[in-house]
Amino acid sequence: MKVTKTFQFTLVLKKVHEHTLDLEDSLYEAGCDDALINFRNRAVYLDFDREAKTLEEAVISAIKDVQSSSIDAEVASVAPENWVTESEIAQRLTMTKQTVSLWISGQRRKSFPHPIMHLAKKSPLWSWSEVVNWLFENKIIDDKELVENALFFANINAALEERDGKARALRHRLLKKISCQAVHRTNK
Repeated sequence: MKVTKTFQFTLVLKKVHEHTLDLEDSLYEAGCDDALINFRNRAVYLDFDREAKTLEEAVISAIKDVQSSSIDAEVASVAPENWVTESEIAQRLTMTKQTVSLWISGQRRKSFPHPIMHLAKKSPLWSWSEVVNWLFENKIIDDKELVENALFFANINAALEERDGKARALRHRLLKKISCQAVHRTNK
């Protein structure tokens, strides 16, 4: 029998706000008694400490609990997010920002993942799942579960986005076009 662990994560909700009638009671009755309800910038989010055998089991059961509540809430995303700044990388790893800067610049270790977003801004963004995978492959961390969890968070958020039928249809159409271009190039 696999032992349960306590997993910490955050669900960001949509279709509700801090003045939604019976918000707290409805979420509690739906099984979210292990979550703290928070409000920021008009958003509602739940910080969970959920016991389960795996992170996936914990997050999915929490999503199902929220969506079974009587308030018509939907889960927009799960945190921690996959996009991270240099400072967030240091914070998540409990390392200095200087250490992370040395990795990024190539002064200490080579081939650190390239940033993916906000390249022209002061704080570009990296994929957390790529960063922890690089750290694991370079034997800077030895926690394989950290790598698996980062990949899970990236993919659960992609799966949540896929629930929107219009967005899913557009993505799949674009993916087909991209794939056809790659196949066409290899046939030349």
